[in-house]
Amino acid sequence: MIGGGPGGYEAALVAAQQGAEVTLIERDGVGGAAVLTDCVPSKTLVATARSASLAAESSALGVRIDGKAIDPSHAGVDLTFVFDRIRGLAAAQSADIAARLVADGVEVRAGNARVVGPGIVEVDGDATAPIAYDTLLLATGARPRELPDALPDGERILTWQQVWNLTELPDHLVVIGSGVTGAEFAGAFTALGVQVTLISSRDRVLPTQDPDAADVVEGVFTRRGMRVLDHARASSARVEGDEVVVTLADGNRIVASHALVAVGALPNTEGLGLESVGVRTTASHAIEVDRVSRTSVMGIYAAGDVTGVNPLASVAAMQGRIAMWHAFGDAVAPLDLSKVSQAVFTDPEIASVGVMPSEVESGAVAGRVYTQQLASNARAKMQGTDEGFIKLVVSPDGVVRGGVIVAHRASDLIHAISLAVSQHLTADEVAATFTVYPSMSGSIAEAARRLHVV
Repeated sequence: MIGGGPGGYEAALVAAQQGAEVTLIERDGVGGAAVLTDCVPSKTLVATARSASLAAESSALGVRIDGKAIDPSHAGVDLTFVFDRIRGLAAAQSADIAARLVADGVEVRAGNARVVGPGIVEVDGDATAPIAYDTLLLATGARPRELPDALPDGERILTWQQVWNLTELPDHLVVIGSGVTGAEFAGAFTALGVQVTLISSRDRVLPTQDPDAADVVEGVFTRRGMRVLDHARASSARVEGDEVVVTLADGNRIVASHALVAVGALPNTEGLGLESVGVRTTASHAIEVDRVSRTSVMGIYAAGDVTGVNPLASVAAMQGRIAMWHAFGDAVAPLDLSKVSQAVFTDPEIASVGVMPSEVESGAVAGRVYTQQLASNARAKMQGTDEGFIKLVVSPDGVVRGGVIVAHRASDLIHAISLAVSQHLTADEVAATFTVYPSMSGSIAEAARRLHVV
């Protein structure tokens, strides 16, 4: 295995379970970017930001300290403590994964690796100690895409992997890019009390998400004080003394203390030696794979962001498992992206699975959509969080095909809809399943009842 992120370490565990002699080579640390600089750190920051938001907004629920309502401007964080905690959690998670790999008999080696010929991998250029393989998995992930006129310096202009270098909260943070990564960081820093300007080149934030869901999140962003610039594009960013000047395509300039560039990712295929064995890549330099993770070369598989299939840790892990089940002749089902649930960790969160409402509304897919607003949910009222909704998509005969949830912890709530989609349950079957009262999940059952087929 070259790469120790979710695709690589999950594949290694499966291969070891199958009785194979397994070597995993990782350059930066077991767990890869997902554990060390991406998912684990960013979602920990989001959790901290959520706590700060709850503290700032708790007066509306009657919370008092020494008999006084909490002044939202006094709800802040100790960034040094927060970032030390984040780095500690990431390191602990990496150590836990490494320990499990070793316990299962996997040899873990640190270093850069490349394929130097059929059946041969070289580590750190040490040609005297090549590693022979029968089966190879490539899981080298992806890196932040950079803008030529907004190159990161790691101090004032940052990628999402460099944010953790900050020693104090920015006075004013410009986030370039309003996709999932940009929106999550913009929302988190706003909740931490930072002045944030979010630049979106499209007509709204989160352009790949359900439009109604994106509208709810953007509304919350602006209510909390974020400045959102839609239909705007950053043409450059440069450091001038203690400031960053971001110039927009229309000539307007934004002066801030820091800029975060979140404009996508590039697969880590350079230097892997793919040309030495003929592994094909796409126009975007991702490794071509089929639904069981095979590349164009027999015996070589790939998983995760390096394949460009779907940049989710859960997908990477499944690709890695599927690869090894296939390689060692175990029972395996091809990857089915239609059943992949995903989430955006803004506040509120957005989670979705299966057929999207827009596909029905455009006529691309036959079916019906029902939207249940959370404003009527008793639990939401108790928590003071009535922004959001649940959408269910069903086929003409009432089978649940997909859904979207906008709510606090939507990433947990979506599992009920994911089960319905994967098990081909009808809306009536979902509606007939007991839910706790009061609960947010009760709105899922309510939406299902509204889709009853007479």
